[in-house]
Amino acid sequence: MNASVTTQKDWWPSPAKLNLFLHILGRYENGYHQLQSLFQMLDYGDALAFSISSNNTEIKMDTPLEGVPDDENLIIKAARLLARKTKFDKGAVISLNKRLPMGGGIGGGSSNAATTLVALNHLWGTALSEDELAELGLTLGADVPIFVRGLTAFAGGVGEEITPAPQPEQYFLVANPNVHVSTAEVFTSADLPRNTPVMRWEDYEFEKTRNDCQQLVVNRYPEVAKLLQWLVHYAPSRMTGTGASVFATFSDYTLAEQVRAKMPDTWQSFVAKGVNRSPLLDKLEQQR
Repeated sequence: MNASVTTQKDWWPSPAKLNLFLHILGRYENGYHQLQSLFQMLDYGDALAFSISSNNTEIKMDTPLEGVPDDENLIIKAARLLARKTKFDKGAVISLNKRLPMGGGIGGGSSNAATTLVALNHLWGTALSEDELAELGLTLGADVPIFVRGLTAFAGGVGEEITPAPQPEQYFLVANPNVHVSTAEVFTSADLPRNTPVMRWEDYEFEKTRNDCQQLVVNRYPEVAKLLQWLVHYAPSRMTGTGASVFATFSDYTLAEQVRAKMPDTWQSFVAKGVNRSPLLDKLEQQR
């Protein structure tokens, strides 16, 4: 009998999100943009596992991201930020199961940072409140608080003004044409619309909204334009965030998978269910 024991990793979900719409209302004096958006949580994403170090304070990746030094990795930044904030004196070795495309507009990096904050706050016993974690997360990126709070929600301001907004159950075919769109490039462009009128949340309808970044990205990235033109033949479709990922909306999972099966192999894609509560919150509840 083999005496060795394989330790099963305890994975924490790091779900994707979609911007069902993205309106840019204007620009603040500090350069940030005033936005309105509806963040739809998905039941699909990356996953993270944490091995807590009791004898040192080192925080490192067990699965480094290619081309991303630890010091620039949002996962490491989030863990170090939490340790500094709480004066915590133990470390962690972090594993990442990466399924979401980087720079895809579906929140991969922001979600990874939020999962790190939520999971380590529990595992380290640092006991920050959700509000405190969201405030910490905002220093890492405008989308991080959305993932910390974990609810499908309308967002305003720079993304930090969050109002829970449960949506009817739908399925989404999400696809990426394997190009990287720079968020900074989009938001600094003179061609970006910045004058969309304020919308009341109660008046939201998908057909009456848009993504103000979409036309700019389509003009500069023909691969995104081609993908959108392909998808819109099958279902209502739109770019999410600043791209490059786009999504099509379906009421039926099987139909979404049938359309996905017809896609060219050069596009990365998945089908996910829209959920009103993040699987990260469910995981945290199970741990308590």
